[in-house]
Amino acid sequence: MPVPEVPDPKGPGPDRGDAPGPDDGDALVVLRRVDKHFGTLHVLRSIDLTIRRGEVVVVIGPSGSGKSTLCRAINRLETIDSGEIRIDGRPLPAEGRELARLRADVGMVFQSFNLFAHKTVLDNVTLGQIKVRKKDRKAAEERARTLLDRVGVAAQADKYPAQLSGGQQQRVAIARALAMDPKVMLFDEPTSALDPEMINEVLEVMRQLAQEGMTMVVVTHEMGFARSAANRVVFMADGRIVEETTPDEFFGNPRTARARDFLSKILHH
Repeated sequence: MPVPEVPDPKGPGPDRGDAPGPDDGDALVVLRRVDKHFGTLHVLRSIDLTIRRGEVVVVIGPSGSGKSTLCRAINRLETIDSGEIRIDGRPLPAEGRELARLRADVGMVFQSFNLFAHKTVLDNVTLGQIKVRKKDRKAAEERARTLLDRVGVAAQADKYPAQLSGGQQQRVAIARALAMDPKVMLFDEPTSALDPEMINEVLEVMRQLAQEGMTMVVVTHEMGFARSAANRVVFMADGRIVEETTPDEFFGNPRTARARDFLSKILHH
């Protein structure tokens, strides 16, 4: 049954489907009235979003809609102008050690892998465990090898990133983020820099993580992944969340003209 729209005093808000409220005890990531400008460009406009533990939220929308900025704000790679972001009940710290600790709890996988070129695959996955989590090298290496095996690149442990395909490098980047035992994983268009034949091998690892209950926020153009792995689809346009609902509802019955227009372009491309 459709959810009746309630007028928002600050203008039209998103059609939220069954979105959790601010007092949801299971909330892991909470954004409240988040605003962000780049100069005169208003890239995030009064964003309200709650992500529950174990939930996979896929953020989609046209280029320039604020998706990547939203993703990067959650671990403070982008600062916000106003509003609040809380992770596991605590506000985002501004700087220093607290921020480093928070970033260890919030894994991030970028478009461009961001591996250390001069370190082996194994060293890339052990470094954060030793420096931030203070593990000894032996334990860190054991964990790294287990994770490299889990993402299907165990045989590449002693190679350098440049010796790997893009798909292999991205799977190493996922292993590196997982090595920190994060509470939530952020993926900022993780397949957009990959050749088409490598996209599925990365999405398959992400699907597996979703099935295992990892809390994930995924900015992507991969509609098949959104349909099959997401608990919730967040559709953004012009810096706002326009719709927020289940994949079945969003793809089968989009409620706004903006979403219908986007889907007609992307699905019939």
